Formats: sequence, structure tokens, C-alpha cells
Amino acid sequence: MILHVSLQFVSPYAFEAMQKVDVARLAALSDPELRLLLPCLVRMALCAPADQSNAWAQDKKLILRLLSGVEAVNSIVALLSVDFHALEQDARKEQQLRHKAGGSNGESILVSQLQHGLTLEFEHSDPLRRLRLALSELLAIMNKVADSNGEFFLRSSELFESPVYLEEVADVLCILQAELPSLLPIIEVAEALLHVRNGEWFLCLLVANVPDSFSEVCRGLIKNGERQDEESVGGRRRTEALRQLCQMNPSQALNIRAMVVEECHLPGLGVALTLDYKPDTADEAVSPLVSYVSGLLLGTNGKVRTWFSMFIRNGQQRKRESSSVLWQMRRQLLLELVAILPRSRSTHVPNDSDMDSESSSGYSGLREEHVVKASALLRLYCALMGIAGLRPTDEEAEQLLQLMTSRPPATPAGVRFVSLSFCKLLAFPTLVSTPEQEQLMVMWLSWMIKEEEYFESAAGVSASFGEMLLLVAMYFHSNQLSAIIELVCSTLGMKIAIKPSSLSKMKTIFTQEIFTEQVVTAHAVRVAVTNNLSANITGFLPIHCIYQLLRSRAFTKHKVSIKDWIFRQLCETTTPLHTQLLPLIDVYINSILTPASKTNPEATNQPITEQEILNVFQGLAGGDGGKVRSHYTITTQLLILYYILSYEEALLANTKTLALMQKKPKSYSPALMDQIPIKHLIRQAQGLQQELGGLHSALLRLLATNYPHLCMVEDWISEEEVTGTLPLLRKMLLTSSSCKYSQTQLREAFQNVLSGGPRLLRILEHLTLLSAGDLIPYAEALTASMGLVLEDGVSRRILQTVNKLWMVLNTVMPRKLWVMTVNALQPLVKLLRQQKYTQNDLMVDPLIVLRCDSRVFRCPPLMDITLHMLNGYLLASKAYLNAHLKETAEFERQAQTVSNLGLSGQPDTPEVTREELKNALLAAQDSAAVQILLEVCLPSPQEELQLEGGGGPDSLLRSVQSAPGIPTRKQREREAEGGLLSDLREVQCLICCLLHQMFIADPNIAKLVHFQGYPQALLPLTVPGIPSMHICLDFIPELLAQPQLEKQIFAIQLLSHLCTQYALPKSLSVARLAISVMGTLLTVQTRVKRFAFFMPTLPCLVSFCKAFPPLFDDVMSLLVQVGQVSAADVTTKARDIDPLIASECILQSYLTELVLICIG
Repeated sequence: MILHVSLQFVSPYAFEAMQKVDVARLAALSDPELRLLLPCLVRMALCAPADQSNAWAQDKKLILRLLSGVEAVNSIVALLSVDFHALEQDARKEQQLRHKAGGSNGESILVSQLQHGLTLEFEHSDPLRRLRLALSELLAIMNKVADSNGEFFLRSSELFESPVYLEEVADVLCILQAELPSLLPIIEVAEALLHVRNGEWFLCLLVANVPDSFSEVCRGLIKNGERQDEESVGGRRRTEALRQLCQMNPSQALNIRAMVVEECHLPGLGVALTLDYKPDTADEAVSPLVSYVSGLLLGTNGKVRTWFSMFIRNGQQRKRESSSVLWQMRRQLLLELVAILPRSRSTHVPNDSDMDSESSSGYSGLREEHVVKASALLRLYCALMGIAGLRPTDEEAEQLLQLMTSRPPATPAGVRFVSLSFCKLLAFPTLVSTPEQEQLMVMWLSWMIKEEEYFESAAGVSASFGEMLLLVAMYFHSNQLSAIIELVCSTLGMKIAIKPSSLSKMKTIFTQEIFTEQVVTAHAVRVAVTNNLSANITGFLPIHCIYQLLRSRAFTKHKVSIKDWIFRQLCETTTPLHTQLLPLIDVYINSILTPASKTNPEATNQPITEQEILNVFQGLAGGDGGKVRSHYTITTQLLILYYILSYEEALLANTKTLALMQKKPKSYSPALMDQIPIKHLIRQAQGLQQELGGLHSALLRLLATNYPHLCMVEDWISEEEVTGTLPLLRKMLLTSSSCKYSQTQLREAFQNVLSGGPRLLRILEHLTLLSAGDLIPYAEALTASMGLVLEDGVSRRILQTVNKLWMVLNTVMPRKLWVMTVNALQPLVKLLRQQKYTQNDLMVDPLIVLRCDSRVFRCPPLMDITLHMLNGYLLASKAYLNAHLKETAEFERQAQTVSNLGLSGQPDTPEVTREELKNALLAAQDSAAVQILLEVCLPSPQEELQLEGGGGPDSLLRSVQSAPGIPTRKQREREAEGGLLSDLREVQCLICCLLHQMFIADPNIAKLVHFQGYPQALLPLTVPGIPSMHICLDFIPELLAQPQLEKQIFAIQLLSHLCTQYALPKSLSVARLAISVMGTLLTVQTRVKRFAFFMPTLPCLVSFCKAFPPLFDDVMSLLVQVGQVSAADVTTKARDIDPLIASECILQSYLTELVLICIG
């Protein structure tokens, strides 16, 4: 827009003085500057102030003195003397009149019929009429703006265009808005002024006289503005007005720019304000324009990015205009780019001699202070071209190529600049259009390869551009163009649409002129590993290159060994874990097990040797029993553990494929696994989950599959108890980290356990204050002396403390601890023979755990330990047999296929048999363990004698002597006297807890054990003691259908106790079935079998009736039938008098008991 040359805008100095009411500054203003601020100053001097302080009184005197010499003050005073209330009423009436007339210019209440033009009328009018003329004109413009529906118009108004009366009109406008704020909201007035000539001047004067409204006016103008301001005249006028406002108040320019971005309106204004912005302290690193535009295009707000990109695209469609904000921006960016270009740059391609001279003269060297700015400019141009669709001019493309092929100093910023330049070449290959430019690019790439090692060492960075070159070369060789595009976008930090076809020229250069595949492979192995590799090291590293080469099988194809490099890199790691390490291990394992091609099955990488693995865990000679004192980091040890577990899992998963190729890679030996402190490492990893990324969860998954006995729920719960708040408070009592007792002292105290119990207890209590890691050296002394605490007279507190220490050690070294404990608790005969079991022995036969000293079965703290080990070894045995079956099945199956070639169906038969045998073996192990534990629950002869002699603790087993009916008064008295506190009772509870877990984990075990049967005397213990016994109701009908008399009897006895414990509808239906079966058997059995069946089962009818009274009729009917059959036997077999008399007595007693139940 063309402004009148004589118009003077309010200066920033004057606006700041008005904003702060700085009277001294106002007095320093020139008369023309002061003239623009008179409306506000006159009102300030005449109106009653809210501030009654002496300071303001003095300032007010100064203002009056300042105004006393200005002639225009009198006219403003006259304007303030009118009746504004009446004026407002007339204005509102005119608004209503215009609203009824549909906005047409009819009669005016404010202004009567004009005889002359508006300007002459304004000149000859008194103050009130001047106010009415201006108000009428302003209201007409505001009404038209409201009815325009956003369409811009420029209203020709003689009053606002006459240069003679502009100042008087401005005075009237400011007074009207100040005195009639409800009628003339300042935002609506500002919007109306955009539609008249000189509107931005009037707007600046209006805001200058109401300085507090600056932000409000700007926000209103921005909110009502266009999304693309350079598309229309209205948008350009709005932008210019806001630009003038910000020039008047430059301190708020950045805030106004932030409003522009927030509303996504007027993008040209944001750029213009940035171009106008002059910071107090110049930042030589990055200019405000580069920072602003980069923030819009590379920020996280997609809406802002799209909005500004549209501004760039639309701006390019119009022909180039010097007044266009977009071209002003491009020109400024180009000037900044040229300013930092190295000297003597051109597209001239020097020869080799020139290159030698360049290194000495500094030709094309980018200055160090310009490197960061150059990187920012490169990223900005990438965003402009890739995101906003900017099409560079020939001049811009030429200068960009000059900058990209510059050679920066060897600093971290220089490394970053080279990486960005390289990625920009890949992203926009059209920048290289002539043969000279292409040759220049090739020479620059050759310089990158040559200088890579120097840059890495001189800059002191681990991630150099050499790895990126290598990685891109590998991607080109494997034709992974999408991976190159992803790499470029990741390096540039933005998502750019790159067509794979545009990379064809670069692919030819890389694969034929710079990097062949063999050169890539040989070079990759010689690249040094990254020291202290962690997630803190960003950029592209050697590990990325090795990973891609492993994926493409380049090492095996060219017979290059990569095992040593990978092992060295794993040893040079630290936390936080680098995200590429786990994928590297996975693809390395795959390259070990799977050949690169079927024609060459030997083309695989070598696995890490066992000795190298042991070196990582040196200082852990005791396996789980060793404490980590290795010079390798915990990250390295966890990664090696992940490698071993993943290798073993992958070996089993690929068994079928390996068998077809007649290849059987070697598995790591069990002896090696015994040397690795798996549980201790997992516990360490648990505390470093944030720094290890997904490694901890991956290790847990592998453990749950291969080592389920190290993932038992009770172990995790006990670990929480060990690492909780209470143990922490106890450890605070330990003043020194070292223990004051040695292992020898602990052994000697155990030897004198009977005479020196207090000393042993004192040592054990002190050991409880140690951490699990500090307790490891005492593990051997503790477990070796366990047999000594089985002697009579040992304090229960000693036993409980030993149990507690064992559980703490179990959190860090379970496997070795279990082996030592099993060997220590052997019977005396085996100890004398010095028979030692190994880890493998216990996994093959878990029942070895129960072949311990019989005194353990009556020592609850040690029995708890034994049951824990038994549960663990049962789980370990399952995993061991499953792994063994997978490991050998495919190879034996392949051999069977070869030997039975031509015989269909033969190869599958052995496999089915092996699986069935394995399941049968596992079922036999579990059921045998359960049966042994149930046998342990039976009281010994000595304990039975104690029960017979008086009230004892094992009242649940007294039903051996009595039928399961109502307990006698004498029995109840004995139970009350003896209570339930005894070793046998505690052992029974521990066993019942374990059996409950086993039955829940696999209900088939419960079914198998009850089909095998166990002593009826245990039913009063198992049914109430094992909460999961209710599952037996599912298979009791099947058990009743068995032909064996013993199983039928056991089923009815079991059911009687279940009905008493679980009086459920299902129990009722099964009890009805049992009574029906008993009635059927009564009619088909011989007299001898009938007597053998009904003697133990008739007492169960009492329990049925107690649990379910509706069964009384059925039971009475059955008893009558039994009596009738027995009476028939008496009459037909009179000679067998003794059994008949006994049967008659038994029947009579049961009938009597049932009658008593009914009466009760």
C-alpha cells in the first residue's frame, strides 16, 4: 500500500513514554510527536484521577504545563465538553434505524442533511457536530464490515482521506472511542479502520492514545485475519497495519508473532516481524529468521507446519515481487548463506595439484564459528524444499551446493555438518545438475572417506560420518532404498518424501566408483568399536553398519569373521543401553545357525567361545555363588547372558531346519551355564529397568521359557520381602559393610550348636543384616552345616534364622544353593560314602530331593527349604526334558526318514512315542512326589502312641481310629487340650500348600494321584488342608466307574469328606450318584465282596446325611436294602454264624446312629 508521505507515525520512544506515563520523556518529545498524543494527554489532565498521590499531582502539573503552549489543546478540550450521554443515545437510535432499514443510508439522526461535502461540513462545524459527523461515518463503516461476511472492501471516505484534517479527525476519533467504549469497542473500530485509506495511521494513533489496548487490538486483528495474508488486498493491508503497530511497540513484536502462530493466521506477518526484529544482542550462531522458520516447519505441531507450507507454495505461484514477504525472506536467507560461504568458492573443479595446495592455503574451508549456522541453514533449506515444496532458483541451488561441499574443521559440529550435507545430497540429487557439479560431489565424497578417521579422532566423537557412508553403501548394495530414505530423514530430523527412483544416480556412484561390496565388508571389520557404547551416543555408529552387513549376510558371503568385533563391542557397552544392541545380537545368532544359502551350509558365522564367555564372568567362579567383581560392566554381562539364552532358544527353534541340512551346531555346555550367576544378574537388571530399555523384559521371557524354576512366584514375593523397607531399616543398624564374623567362625559355631547355641544365634542374627550379595561367601558354610541343626535340642529360633538366611541366598544364587543343600541334607549313610549330586542329576531325577535325612520331615524350617527345592526341580525337569526332546527329535527323525526311505508313515511313529513317554515320565515324577509327601504326613508309630496316650496335636488324623461321624466328647476334649502346635502339624500345612499349588497348576496331577489312591487316614487332612481339592468332584463319577473295589471304596470315602467340606449343588448330585452306585453294587456283588465294600463305606452315609439332609430317605432306603440282604444271608447261610452276627451288629449300630442324627 502507498502511504501519504507527510504522515508521521508514533515513534517507539513516544509510545513507551505513554505506556509508562513517563512525564519527563513526554516533555522531551518534539511538537509533531506530541501532537499525535494530545487526546490522551488532555483527558489525563482534565479527568479526575484515581491516583491521589502527591507524585501524580506533580506529574499532572507538568502535563498541564506541557499542554499550555499547544494551540490544538483548546479544540480537544472543546470536544470533551459535549454531552456524550446524549450523543450515545442518538447514535444507538441511528443504529436501530439503520438496522430496520436494512443497512441502507437513509435519514440520519446524528447528522442532518449535508449541504456541502463532508470535509467542508467538518471544517465549519462546532465540536459537537464534528463528533456527530465522525461518529456517523464510523458507524456506517462498522455496519458495512459486520454485513460483509468477511469480504474485504475499501470504502472511500472524504473525512478520512483529506490530508488537511487528518489530525483533527484523529482527535475526534480518539475522544469518541475513549468516551463511548461500549458503543465503539476498540477492536471493532480497529477492524473498521482497515477499510479506509490511511487506516493504519489512524489505528496507530488510536492505540497510542490507549496504550493498554495494544495486545487486545493486535489479537483481535489477528483472529479476524486471513489464513494466507498475501492472497488478498485485505490480508496485505491487515499485515501492514499490524507491522506498523509492532514498529511502534517493538518490545511486543515477538509476542504478536507468537499470536500469529497460535491462530495460524497471517503467515506473512510472522515473517515480516522476524525480518523487522533487531535483537539487542546479536546471536552469531543462528539468525532469528532461520530459528523462526525452522521452528514452524520442524516443530511438532502439524497444523502449523501445514499452514506455513501453504504460505510457501502459494507465494511461489505468483510472479516474483520485490514487495512480497516471501521473496524478502528468500533474499535474506540467501544473503545469510552467501555471508558464511568459504572464500574462493566456485564450481571450478580443481585438479590433484590444486587439492594439495588447498590443504595448505585453506581453500574452501568453512570457518569454525560459521559451522553451526551453516548446519541450521542446511536443515532449514531441507525443510523448505522437502516439507514446504520450495523450488530453489538457480542462484539458490548454486550457493547451496557450494555450502554443502564445503570442508568444515574437525569438530563435533563439523561432523554434524558433513552428515547433514551428505543427507541433503541424497534427499535432493537435483541440486547436482551439471557434470562439473557431479565431479565436485564425487571429489567431496572421496574427501569424506579419506578424512573420516581424522575427524573422529580430532573431534573426539564416536559417531562420525564414516559409518553413515558405509551404511549407505551397504543399503545401495542390497537395494534397500527405503532404508536409505529412512536414514536420511532420521539424520535430517524431518519426514521428507523422497522418490526411490531419484537415488539411481547416487547408487551408481556408490556401488561402482566408491564402495564395492567386498570393500565394504573388509572395511567394516577394521572399523574400531565404539568405546563405552550407550544410548547417549547418537548418530550413526559402526554398530549400525555391522548390523546391516549381518542382515545381508555379507560377512559369510565373503568369508569374513565378525565374531571378534561383535564380542569386543559387547564388552564396550554401558548404560543406558543402546537400542541397536539387541537387534545386533539377534541377527548375529541367526547368522550362526542359518547358512547364507542352502548350497553352502557351512557359510555361517562362528559363535562366541565358552572361554570368552567365562572371561566376562571371571570372579564368578562359583556360578550363582560368586559375587560380581569382574572388570566388565553389568551391561556387558547382561548382554552376554541374553546372547546365550537367545542362542539356546534359537537352536531349539531351528532344529527342524538344521536337521534337513544335516547340520548340528554345538550347544553351550551345562557346566558353562552353571558358572553364570543368572538370578543375580536378573536381580541387578531389575533395578536398572529404565536404563536397560527392553533387555530386562527380554531376559524374563527367556528365563520363563528355559529356566522356569528361576521364575517361581514365591521367589519374587520373597525378594520383595528381602528388598523392602523393613530389611532396609535393619541394615541401617549395621555400621560397617564388612561382617565381623568369618566363615570359619560360622562353621565352628555350628559344630557346637548344642552347647554354644547363643553364640551361633548371635552370628546368624548378624548375618541377617547383610545384603544378599555380601552373604554369598557364607553360603557354603551355612549349607554344609544344615545337617547339624537336625539334632534334638536345637533352638527353634536357630532353625528359623537358618531358613531366613537360606531364602535370602536363594534370591541371588538359587541353582548352586540348591545343589549344596541337597548334598548337605543327605542321609548319614550317603554322607559317609561322600556321594555328591550334580545339577544335572537333580534335573533328571527331582525325587532325589526327598531322599534326604528322615529328620528333615519333622523339622518345619528345613522342610520348607526342601519343598521349595522340590518344586523348583520339578519345573526344571520339565524344561530339561522338553529341551532334550526338541534337541534330539528332529535329528533322530531325519535319520529315521533316511533309514526307512520308501516306507510311508514310518518317520512319524517314533516322534509320537517319544512325546508320550516324556509326558508319562513327567506325570510319574509329579505323582511320585505327591505320594511321598502324603506319606510324610502320616504319623510315625511313636507319634501314634503319643496320640493314644493323651491329647496330641495331630487331631486331624485321629479319624484313623474312628469313623467319620460326629466326634465324641472325649475327642473334642483332647483336641482342645493338645491344640495344633506341633512339628507334624506344621509340616502337614507346608505340604498341603505345595500340593495346592501343584493341583492348581496341573489338575491332571490331582486326578492321577486320586486314581492311584492313598491311605484313607489322610482324607481328613487333605480335604480341608488343600483348598483345591474341590476339583476332585469332577472325576469322582469316573473313579466310581472303575472295576477295582479299592478305587470304588476310596471314591466314596473321598466324596464323604468333600460333601462335608463343600456342601455345593454339585456335591449333592455326586452324592446321589454314589448312593445309587452303592445300591447297584449291593445287588450284584458276592457276599464276601459285599461285606468288604460296605464295611468301610457305610459310615460315609452319615457324612452324606449331615451335609445334605434331603438324602436321608435315599440313605434309609439303602440301609433297609442292606439289612434285608444281610438277613437273607443269615437265613441261607446259617452255618456261617460269626460273620453274620458281626454284620448284624454293624448294621444295627449304623441304623441307630442315623436315627440319632435325625433326632438331633
